[in-house]
This record gives sequence, structure tokens and C-alpha cells, in this order.
Amino acid sequence: MALTTLDPITALIVVDLQRGIVGSPSIPGVGDVVERSRALTGAFRRHRLPVVLVNVDGGAPGRTERQRAGGPFPDGWTDLIPELDRQPGDITVTKRTWGAFASTDLESQLRSRGVTQVVVAGIATGTGVESTARQAYEAGFNVTLVTDAMTDPRPEAHDHSIANVFPRLGESGSTQAIIELLATRSVQA
Repeated sequence: MALTTLDPITALIVVDLQRGIVGSPSIPGVGDVVERSRALTGAFRRHRLPVVLVNVDGGAPGRTERQRAGGPFPDGWTDLIPELDRQPGDITVTKRTWGAFASTDLESQLRSRGVTQVVVAGIATGTGVESTARQAYEAGFNVTLVTDAMTDPRPEAHDHSIANVFPRLGESGSTQAIIELLATRSVQA
């Protein structure tokens, strides 16, 4: 579904733009995702809307068929990238699951600020971004996905999420469309 509107109190959620992930050579188009996420965080802050910066530090404890990389992450792996220009008023969430809502207090932090809609961007489209969007949808938030501000090391997972999953969770739009809608919404408010 194409982007139509942003609620009066909409939060931006940027998933897993951290040194250990952004620095991976296996992620296509990461520079564009960083630049667009930076533009989005700036726009949301200018409009005094919540910005959520999410990083991942670990994984869920359940058994899986595929082995996870063992051992602790190297120093600095979980550090948010400086391009996000973390501000004191930003909400920061460290997750240990694919989605940013499970096992964190993100939902209560957003509800306490009156948030009814979330705009989601980041890495990886088919895991962290999709799981966060699913959890937001299941919690009753309106969901918007910034399809040009996300990427996945698995292009087929990226394409599948955008074509088949995201239309069932909410609306999708480009970085520019969201920034323009923020400006229009502010003029009307």
C-alpha cells in the first residue's frame, strides 16, 4: 500500500545501524541506507517527533538448525554509527532478538509519548526490519516502511519482504516521500 498519511505522533525506528553490521562487506547499498536514515532522523527531530535507535547485542536463546556465530562481539560492534547523530532525547533500544519490541520496553516508551504510528528503516530487511514491523503491527501501531532506507545481505529476502510481507503490515514509501509528508503535515497542523 502506498504511503497516504502520517499520524500526529509518529516515531521513526532505525534498526541495527551499528558499527559491526554497517561495516560488513556483505551488505549491498549500505551507504545509501545510512545516508537516507540520516536524512530521516534529521527530519523527525526537526518536527520534534520521536527517534528510536536500535542496536542488537546477542540473540534469542532458542535452538536453531543453523549455527550462530560463537563468542562475544568485538569491541565497538554494537556502537550506533556516528552518522545517526544520536541525541539525548532519542530513544535507544538494545535488542537480543530480531525485532525491537520483543523483550524490550519499546512499546511502553512509545505509548507513553502518545505514538500511534511507526516508520521503520534499517538492516536487515528480512529479519530485523521485518520483525520489528510485524511486532509493531501486532501491538496495534500503524506501520510505514521506508523501502529505500533498508537493505539485506540476502537480496531475495529484501525483495520478498517488500513485495509480499510489507503490504500486509502497513504502507510503504520512499525517504523523500516521508520527508515531504512530514513537512506537509506540519504546515497543516
